[in-house]
Order: sequence, then C-alpha cells, then structure tokens
Amino acid sequence: MGKYRNDLPQLKGGTFLTDGGMETTLIFHEGADLPHFASFVLLADPAGRKQLKDYYTRYLDIAAKSRTGFVLDTATWRTNPDWGEKIGYDAKALKDANADAVDLLSALRSDYERPGIPIVISGTIGPRGDGYKAGNMTASEAEAYHAVQIETFAGTDADMVTAFTLTSIDEAIGIARAAKRLNMPCVISFTVETDGNLVTGRTLQEAIEAVDGATGSYPHYYMINCAHPSHFDTVLLGNAAWLKRIGGIRANASTMSHQQLDESERLDDGDPADLGEWYRHLTHFLPQVRVLGGCCGTDHRHVQAICDACVPANALGA
Repeated sequence: MGKYRNDLPQLKGGTFLTDGGMETTLIFHEGADLPHFASFVLLADPAGRKQLKDYYTRYLDIAAKSRTGFVLDTATWRTNPDWGEKIGYDAKALKDANADAVDLLSALRSDYERPGIPIVISGTIGPRGDGYKAGNMTASEAEAYHAVQIETFAGTDADMVTAFTLTSIDEAIGIARAAKRLNMPCVISFTVETDGNLVTGRTLQEAIEAVDGATGSYPHYYMINCAHPSHFDTVLLGNAAWLKRIGGIRANASTMSHQQLDESERLDDGDPADLGEWYRHLTHFLPQVRVLGGCCGTDHRHVQAICDACVPANALGA
C-alpha cells in the first residue's frame, strides 16, 4: 500500500514538481521506439528501464536542489486494454506492466526522498481512445473499463492515480467512481482546445462541476494538461468555487492546437523561459495550484524554468 495513500502531502501546501512530456522527450530527443506513444514498453528490457530511470532522475535532481516535493507519474498512459491489444499485450502482460511501472518508481523514491521532502507515486491513467478526440463511453462503461488498471495500482506502492488528457466528462466520472470504489485517491486532468473548452464544447467549469456532482466531489483535485497556458488562462479568472478545485498544471510549451501538433512532423518545444513566466502568472491568481510540470514538447529545461519562476526559497515551507 502506498505510504501516502491516506495522507497526500501535496494537499497540505508547498510546491510539488513533476515531469514533462515523457513520450515526446523519449521519441524526439532520445530516439525511443514507442508504438502508439506507449512508454510502458520500455519496462520490458534492462536498456529501456535504464532509459526511463535516467528520464525521471533529471527531474528528481531539479526537485532535490530546489527542496520541493515531487509527484512521480508512472509510464502507463497507454497501459489499458484497447491500446495494449494494438501493441500485443494481453491482460496479464498489462497488469504486470502497470505493477512494474510502480516498482521502478518505488526504487527511485527510496533513492531520492529525504525527511520533509516527500515524493508521491501516482499511477497514470490515459483515455481509452485518442486524447485529442471526444470519447463515447457512458460513465458506467468507463468505470468498468478503467477499474481494471486502478485495481492493479491499488495493490502496489502507488499513493494515488491520475487520469490525464481526458476530453470526456463521462469518462472522468467513471474513472473517479472506480477509484472511489477501490479506495484509491484520484486526480482528474482535462485537456482543452485553444478556446479553453473541451473538444466537445463543454467548459472546464461544467466538467469539474459535473464530475464533483456525480461522485460526491471524490477527486482530490483537478489538473489541466496538454494545452498552452494562453489557451485556458482567461477561463480561470475569478473566485468561483470550481476554480479552487484546480490543484495542478501540466501545460504544453507549444502554442499549436491539438490538430497542428498531430500533423506536425517536428517537435515544437516552445520557449522554456516564456513557459515559466506563464506559470508565474497562473499561480499568482490560482495560489492553490501546487503540482507543476509539463506535457507534450516539454522536458527538464522547461520544468527547471517553471521551478525558477514559481518556487520560493524553502519551497515546502512556503
């Protein structure tokens, strides 16, 4: 059982960093072969495991120097039945990969965690379908589908689960319900288009309020990922209660739309310093946002810039 499962430290204050765009870094910067953007395949051999370990340690070193907490997300964004079938992984192989991904992070936590500087392990869940398109499952279907992966995480050292790049409110409700049934703390992260709304046209406010209403506000907080801050900053203004439910941001450095990113043959990694300033801007009017990292096109340079812009001295005491 996860050491922080009943007492998540990022809910108590301080700043927690996390990593950047894992798949884009591994593919475009390191030449990894990731079928269907599935980074979990690297767990299958020693060379791949070392590549993942080296990837994580670049970020953990930043956090250690800055004395921030850290949220370690597993390399399991694609480790669900539909994507696994495309890659040739059956149910047992997927279960083993999910558990193995946590084991890798448990070892890293043992190496890096220090008193007063916690490292949280989160089991990563991705959408059943394409993260840039609308899902079509009902909440009940999503609960049954994603419960398989969440149940595996519940039997490991994972402290929580986080569902990233969600476009469907019903899928988010199903994931939160499954996590609640399995007693796993959960975080829901939506992605938005250039207008700040989900691809379905629903607003972030509608999404967060709908999931909270359907699950008794079970998610511990919400995040936004895989969009540039300029795509969503204006919808986060004000003092409405739903805004206070946003606890983390993992943005893109690129200002491209999802369609443009999908069609691009090169990696647009934007400007790390500019992204850091955007995070300074966002955390100024969303002071409850504690978890800071990146998404597509970002790497350790961007997280360092975010850290430089947002992390005060003695961050965990802030």
